[in-house]
Amino acid sequence: MKILISNTSDTPLYQQIKDQITDAILKGELKEGDPLPSIRSFANDLRVSVLTIRRVYDDLEKEGYLNSQVGIGTFVSIGNTELLIEAKRRLVEQKMQDMIQTAKSLGISRQELNDMMEILYEEEPGK
Repeated sequence: MKILISNTSDTPLYQQIKDQITDAILKGELKEGDPLPSIRSFANDLRVSVLTIRRVYDDLEKEGYLNSQVGIGTFVSIGNTELLIEAKRRLVEQKMQDMIQTAKSLGISRQELNDMMEILYEEEPGK
């Protein structure tokens, strides 16, 4: 799993890491049951505090994405297929809301927007 963080971003480091792990789970790059690095090694790799990684793992566990087992490790949750489906839908809905607001502000009609979406959807292979 490759995590890229930026010290110049307005987004806090913890949020950048959390978002990228969530995104990897939603995209299937991290699959159910996959282990995540230990807090200490992950913090060392990213050059952040262990408290930052602990917060990320704790938040993702509360949200149902991860499962921690004391003395064993932290893993992508198993059996949360419905949660993942809903999270994917929510993500698409948020992006669609942004798209709709932009289209409205530019005076693009619903029909034009639908036409554009249909063309773009058909042109994107495998997506």
